[in-house]
Amino acid sequence: MAMSLEETDLDSRGKRGKYVLSVIGCGRMGLPTALLFAEAGFKVIGVDANPQVVDVIKGGNTPFVEPGIDELLKKHSKESSFAATTDAREAVSKSDIIVFVVPTTIDQKKKPDYSHLEKACKDAGMGLRSKSLVIISSTTGPGITETLVKETLENTSGLRAGIDFGLAHGSIRATAGRVLSDISTYKRVVGAIDEQSLKAASAVLNTTGRGGAVQVRDIKTAEAVKLFENVYRDVNISLANDFALLCEKIGVDFIEARMAATTQPYCHLLLPGIVGGHIPKDSYLLLEEAETVEAKLSLLRLARKINDGMLNHTLRLTEDALRLCAKTLRRAKVCVFGVSYRPNIKEARGSSAKELVNALAKKGAIVHVYDPLFSYEELKEMEYPSERNLTKAVEGSDCLVIVVGHDQFKELNLKRTKFLMKKPAAIVDMAHVIDPARAEEEGFVYRGLGRGVWTR
Repeated sequence: MAMSLEETDLDSRGKRGKYVLSVIGCGRMGLPTALLFAEAGFKVIGVDANPQVVDVIKGGNTPFVEPGIDELLKKHSKESSFAATTDAREAVSKSDIIVFVVPTTIDQKKKPDYSHLEKACKDAGMGLRSKSLVIISSTTGPGITETLVKETLENTSGLRAGIDFGLAHGSIRATAGRVLSDISTYKRVVGAIDEQSLKAASAVLNTTGRGGAVQVRDIKTAEAVKLFENVYRDVNISLANDFALLCEKIGVDFIEARMAATTQPYCHLLLPGIVGGHIPKDSYLLLEEAETVEAKLSLLRLARKINDGMLNHTLRLTEDALRLCAKTLRRAKVCVFGVSYRPNIKEARGSSAKELVNALAKKGAIVHVYDPLFSYEELKEMEYPSERNLTKAVEGSDCLVIVVGHDQFKELNLKRTKFLMKKPAAIVDMAHVIDPARAEEEGFVYRGLGRGVWTR
């Protein structure tokens, strides 16, 4: 009975091998989670609603780039300790433990969209067995697990949470590019519907890492903790962005000022920039829940306004740089560098690049996009105006706009780049990868977020 598991029931690979565990959702967090459970000794079924994702996994390949994943997939597929399927009902009917790692998103109105999670719960609920353990590792607003998730599972299964099956929440604390390492080392915050579910979920989650579990009083607290962590970053980045805007006006280089300020041990200024990925989403999940209880969260609302405003500020810097080149944005050729949501990660979901490209095009610019992590075909599939290589993308451009700080961009040959561009040429650096002095020495008009000393 998985809902009654204790630490001693799972303290060896042999004991874990008696249990079948399904992971619902084989995305960037779900597949690594599934493979780590297989590595711990469980018999694991990975479930994903997308048949293309499942086909790729069955072929021994991963649908995304993540260090260490390919090796684990090949190992556990060969050992038959991991298998993938689209059939959630069948997988759950064979499972003792079910872990949901289904993505939650926000819609165009910046409201939470839990439809994927709800659908997954309906499918899983139809196969849910008595005495099994359900762990929600999706990011959800406080209260969602005990309302939407619990009610959906109960209605479709005919079972009752806390009586017929265990229910807990244990979000994943991990960042793309180091998911395996993060899951293995960070503590997991766990909340549950009752004491026994808490013990069982903690025992299961502890098998995948050395960090241990931080047990909190209930599920709602565990949900809030995950959101608070990312909202903290969102608010702090907004402060850095606000300081950066000030520095541009008063002639101070924020990057230099930040480096000096952070030598004080209680000052932890983050880098300014365009905020993408899961951070904005998590802030909007929390704002939605705050609205339902008439809590203002005024600081977070202001932070979101500041961070959302960075795209418009990118346009302003681009127009300013072109103006100093005696050019206008209309009919200018602008090359946007980077479509990932963060540096050195091949993941475009959550990126603001598409919004920027559309805004530039709306103002009459001729836009091309380049990202060394994505092929020409991949960029085209995502409907980006792209060229087959860096030279073609840059050739004839009036302005480069660097959105993402990939390491490859730090090594950009400015002399050759200027030779390819239409003179006078401009660089707008939103990712702090180009040295302003070096850019100006090469004859570029330079604009950078927070680099006020270079905007006189």
